[in-house]
Formats: sequence, structure tokens, C-alpha cells
Amino acid sequence: MSAAAAARKPGVRALAAQATRDSILRAATKVFAKHGFAGGRIEQISKAAKSYDRMIYYYFGSKEGLFVAVLEEMYRRFNDAESKLALDAVAPVDALCAVIRFMWVHYQRHPEFITLLNTENLHRGKHIAKSLRAREYSAPAVSVLGEVLARGVRQKLFRADVAARDVYLMIASMGYFYLSNRFTLSAFLGEQLDSADALAHWEAFLIDAVLRTVRPA
Repeated sequence: MSAAAAARKPGVRALAAQATRDSILRAATKVFAKHGFAGGRIEQISKAAKSYDRMIYYYFGSKEGLFVAVLEEMYRRFNDAESKLALDAVAPVDALCAVIRFMWVHYQRHPEFITLLNTENLHRGKHIAKSLRAREYSAPAVSVLGEVLARGVRQKLFRADVAARDVYLMIASMGYFYLSNRFTLSAFLGEQLDSADALAHWEAFLIDAVLRTVRPA
């Protein structure tokens, strides 16, 4: 074997290992989203990933380790997508609306996000509490809002006494609750809450509610 080939081989192995790990994560996300933590089985995941049970234990240690990795990956993808937002530095109101729309649309495009969070909350957050990265994933999401709000305060468009954390929770709760409960709420209220018109109405209502909260009285 040539020196060049020997130098290339570790890179090929590393890429193959990463591809296997990513495939397992994608499969696990689908299985856990459909069956929950308790119902999702290792053999289901390895079959869906076209891999082997032993590879799951090799990369993630246990079923719980894999579930935590799925939750971490879900938050990482959210942050990566949010970081790509082109926020207008001179228009805080427009920037805030863009962040709200991003979160609202992300929840709709990734229903597994809501399903997996519902599962973890049923377990009282005991799995994600063991994550060493959970808190570092929350910081970028809140800091984006913090920067937007700070610009708005400097331009006297937003109140100075509203915390970015609270605004984040407001947006997340209004979007998350609506989408996670839309089927039961549709039956209860007698209207189709997941129709295009209903979703557009709630997006507008959500934006209005947030802007009313952060603007000076």
C-alpha cells in the first residue's frame, strides 16, 4: 500500500463511521417519534438504518444514550437552521417577525420535534437531563432573540424590561401548544385548526401578540 493510500484510509473510515452514525440517528428519530421511548426497539432502529444492533451500542452505548443523541440532534438542527436566518440589523421589528415565523414554520415542517418533546415530557425530562449539551443548545436560540430585542431597545421600539428568555418561551409555547393539540382542539372547538387558513391566522395572531408584548405601552 502506498503512503498516499495509507493516509487516505483513515479519512474514508471516518466518513463511513459518520455515515453509519447519521443513518442510525435518522432511523431512531422516526422510530422514537412513532413509538415513543418505551415502544421504540433497538432491532427496529437497526433494521430501519440497515445496520446492526451492535453498531447502536458501539456508537451510543445504550437505548437511552441513543434517545438522548436524537434529542440533541433535533436541537442542533434547529439552531443550525436558525443561524442561517438573514436578520436585518436595522429593522428590529422585521427581524423579530422573521424569528417568530421561523420557529412556527420549523415546528410545522418537523412534526417529530413536537412528538419527541411530548415523549420526553411524559418522562419528566429524565433523559435530556443527562445530556451534557442541552444547555449549550438553548443558548444560541435565546441569544438570537436577545440581539434582536437589544437593537429594538436602542431604537426605542421595544421595552427594555422584557427578557429574551421570556419572549422565546412565549413564541415556543404558543406555537407548540397549538400544533401539538390541534387535533383534539379541532374536535373540541368544532373547526379545522390545521387548515391553511387557520394556520395562517394563528401565525398572524402569534406575531401580533409578541409585538404587543415587547413594544412600549
